[in-house]
Amino acid sequence: MVFFIVIYVLCAIYMVLNFKYDLQMFQQNSYRIDRYWKWLRPNIMTPWRLTDVACLFLVLASQLLDFRLGAFFVGIVALTKIFLIFRKKYKKPLVMTKRVWRLYSLTALISVGAVTAAAICTWCNTYGLYNGAQITLGLIFLISIFSWAVMMLAHIILIPVEKNIQQGYINDAKRILRSMPDLKVIGITGSYGKTSTKHYLTRILAEEYDVLMTPGSFNTPMGVVRTVREYLKPYNQIFVCEMGAKQPGDIKEICDIVDPTMGIVTAVGPMHLESFKTIGNVTKTKFELVDALPADGCAVINNDFEPCADRQVTNTHCLRYGITNTEGCNYIATDIHYTPQGTQFTVLGPDGYKLELQTRLLGECNVSDLLAAVVIAHRLGMSADKIRYAISTIEQVEHRLSIKQTPGGVTIIDDAFNSNPAGSKMAVDVLSHFTSGKRIIVTPGMIELGSEQFELNKQFGRYIGESVDVAIVVGEYNRRAITEGIKSTSFDNMNLHEVATFNEAQQVLASILAKGDAVLYENDLPDTFK
Repeated sequence: MVFFIVIYVLCAIYMVLNFKYDLQMFQQNSYRIDRYWKWLRPNIMTPWRLTDVACLFLVLASQLLDFRLGAFFVGIVALTKIFLIFRKKYKKPLVMTKRVWRLYSLTALISVGAVTAAAICTWCNTYGLYNGAQITLGLIFLISIFSWAVMMLAHIILIPVEKNIQQGYINDAKRILRSMPDLKVIGITGSYGKTSTKHYLTRILAEEYDVLMTPGSFNTPMGVVRTVREYLKPYNQIFVCEMGAKQPGDIKEICDIVDPTMGIVTAVGPMHLESFKTIGNVTKTKFELVDALPADGCAVINNDFEPCADRQVTNTHCLRYGITNTEGCNYIATDIHYTPQGTQFTVLGPDGYKLELQTRLLGECNVSDLLAAVVIAHRLGMSADKIRYAISTIEQVEHRLSIKQTPGGVTIIDDAFNSNPAGSKMAVDVLSHFTSGKRIIVTPGMIELGSEQFELNKQFGRYIGESVDVAIVVGEYNRRAITEGIKSTSFDNMNLHEVATFNEAQQVLASILAKGDAVLYENDLPDTFK
């Protein structure tokens, strides 16, 4: 009896802990069943779940194996998996929010309740070849095999609860914002560049104003609501609000909450095309910010992107900026020079406005993001000296083309956050300027590009082949596209390394790095990609 109790406890603990990974992936897919299912379909029968299938077979194979022996084996498997669950490390671990706790609790309650009911109803009975103990233990592993289905059921049950809770939070955030009528809200959106622009603008405005920005990647409606409820203070004068979107209507939802009076559209490009489908939908969604601005507001738009330049704005005052497509721009960045200390450039604006600037940042996209921030600062009447000083002190944003030197004389260019076609090309261009040693790139490529996924990664590979000396392609997701692009150039294939993980990439680097080399880490895929 004690033997079976121990086995049942171990297996039940494993069953409950097994939901952790399902919840983690569900969270990374924004709690959306459609996105989660798209990820899940090719990942249903993983080796992890197949071992659960084997355990189910051992429990029910009474004609081939004594039940006690089978129970012993599955107990060992359960104990091993419990150990592995606690040991496993992920790039983006499960964040135990209140929502996750509710979902986890209901999932566990459904599962434990089903197992308990089965034990009570069948324990002392025999059904054909199987006794109650086998049926109950088998149910534990059946639930483990289909743990994703139980979790999705719990999510569906909780939908009305979550909507009610979220609406309460939204109403509270709106109440707080209404209590601060003098607060100026500046929205920032774009396919890329919005996070960097948010940091740069906040640093510049902080020279004259008390500024709050959305922290980290709090760019969803509930992330913005949380920022308002937990971080906004009565003395804040400006709220810089990053607005992300993965489907039409996302930006409008945030605007309906915070009512921005100024807004920046940093870029429109092929990002999240799996959900947006077309560039037209991306443009329409990003310009939901502009459409939400009042008549006495101000939209700041990057004309370097054709969809932005072509989009007419009539509902509010519009200021356009650019570097490569300067026609029709109110502000431009010119005389851009890269130095060992960073970048020098000049901003030209209306009425003879001219501002010579120096920054520690590298890359044209950083100049573009700084230019957008300068437009807002100038619009708000900040002096040239304050803007110049703030830009000269801006530090590199971590994982966004930040550069470090190792004690061994190797330059590390970290551009691991959320790569995109324009940003990846620019990062490789920055790497190409390092000529004192080997120029090395480590990348898994770009994701969420819809039907253009293969071709854009192939173009990326072609640019790599033309610009760097060593390429390390990580993972399988974009491997064929990138390597085809690289091999279409005169790149030496002896310097092309295909590895499964970043750990293997580090091993390759350890064998080839020398003083003077430069290594670019371009993108780092989340756990939902391989």
